[in-house]
Amino acid sequence: MFLTSHEMYAAEEAAFATGVPAEDLMNQAGEKIAKEILRRFGTAPKNRAIAVIGKGNNGADALVALRHLKEAGWQVGIRASVDPSQLEGLPLKKWKELSDVPLLSSLDQFHGQGSLILLDGLLGIGTKGDLREPLAGLACEINAMGERRSAFIVAIDIPSGLNCETGLCGKNTVKADLTCTLASPKIGLIADQAISHVGALALLKLDGLSNWDLSKDHLITPATLPLEKLTRPFDFHKGQAGRVGIIAGSRGLAGAAALTSLGALRGGAGLITLFVKKEDYPLILPLVPLEVMVKPITSYREVLRDPFDALAIGPGLGLAGTDVLSVIHNFTGPMVIDADALNLIARRSAITTLRPNQLVTPHPGEMARLLPSLPEGISRAEIASEFVRQSQAALLFKGARTIVTDQNSPLAYNTTGTPAMATGGQGDVLSGLLAALLARGILTIESAKFGAWLSGRASELALAVESEESLSATSTAAHLGKAFQSLRSAETEKSL
Repeated sequence: MFLTSHEMYAAEEAAFATGVPAEDLMNQAGEKIAKEILRRFGTAPKNRAIAVIGKGNNGADALVALRHLKEAGWQVGIRASVDPSQLEGLPLKKWKELSDVPLLSSLDQFHGQGSLILLDGLLGIGTKGDLREPLAGLACEINAMGERRSAFIVAIDIPSGLNCETGLCGKNTVKADLTCTLASPKIGLIADQAISHVGALALLKLDGLSNWDLSKDHLITPATLPLEKLTRPFDFHKGQAGRVGIIAGSRGLAGAAALTSLGALRGGAGLITLFVKKEDYPLILPLVPLEVMVKPITSYREVLRDPFDALAIGPGLGLAGTDVLSVIHNFTGPMVIDADALNLIARRSAITTLRPNQLVTPHPGEMARLLPSLPEGISRAEIASEFVRQSQAALLFKGARTIVTDQNSPLAYNTTGTPAMATGGQGDVLSGLLAALLARGILTIESAKFGAWLSGRASELALAVESEESLSATSTAAHLGKAFQSLRSAETEKSL
């Protein structure tokens, strides 16, 4: 699914040879970029967008997107590396299709109260090495606005200055909040060193160019997810929605139990039972949603007596003991294993005992404990591949670009999320959400992909009312409903 620049150019030439006009692809690209922005920011008339363009077709894509934003009622402007009258071919035509759009001598000129979007249309996938003037100066302007958080930066296809093949970033490479990659994703976008420049990812299909092979490494997007698995018939009942059992929480870590329960509730589970030790019951009960049953127990082995469709185990357990390990080994249904349960497995060197219907969700620190002999400096992709080489469990490897895989699957890279998720409890909500998806009967690897995308999207949506500093796991959980709606309303064309 991931292409080099040479492969992308070859795909374009093949499309042109079949009679697909270059302008049609450009118009598709610009319209879909605008739709992606409108999906995130709406049509408020106070919203503003500036296309920051070079002389090439990336700039023309940005101008088409700008025209659609203008038609949606946005205030728009252009910041160009040359006088637009000096453009040629399609870039010149797309500039002429815009009327009465101010040419700006500085991005700071465009003041207002609404959201400000900067469209990075400086350079495309042929970038090699550092940017040169005047593009370097414009990239510096873009980045300065982003660093002040006074603008949201959208890169067209690839951030200007980023090497499409390696992901290496030259001096002044644009740091995007969102990259709208066109037709097929470029291999450099998923490199570890590129993450802070790429931001969130949107994969926009273009007719005749998006021949995706999901048997190879790919992106997790609405277009690559099996959305039909979320369909509920009219006679659907809570038993079909799934029975989720949760083992979470302890003295001093009661919030983990509440957040995991909340994630399962917002994720669509039909019946949820939280198991807590009797001595912790009075502390945890008042924090848990009313819809969740809370059962006091003396040993976690008691969970094995009840018929659950899925379990979530680990958040906030503290120093978990052998009864937790017994549940992990003896519960035969699908299971999410997180946090302190992962630490227990690491202490027992037990990853080889895990099964295919078990989903582990480590962050980098937990992964380092699970795989203590890894050499320094290897990539996240290499770490994920090594884990599933040693373990049959499915893996959701948390991070700014979460990776989902198992022994029989390629690497799948999540596209959603925000730096605002760097706060306690996000993983607990995710564990509950994943358990709810598993309880529906959705396959382990598919549940992991859905959960990664939905939790990241919920956090993005929460930023409509929160800041990056104020976002909490509770707010992410509260926006899971909108994330499900966003998933269903997004374009879902597929080419498998």
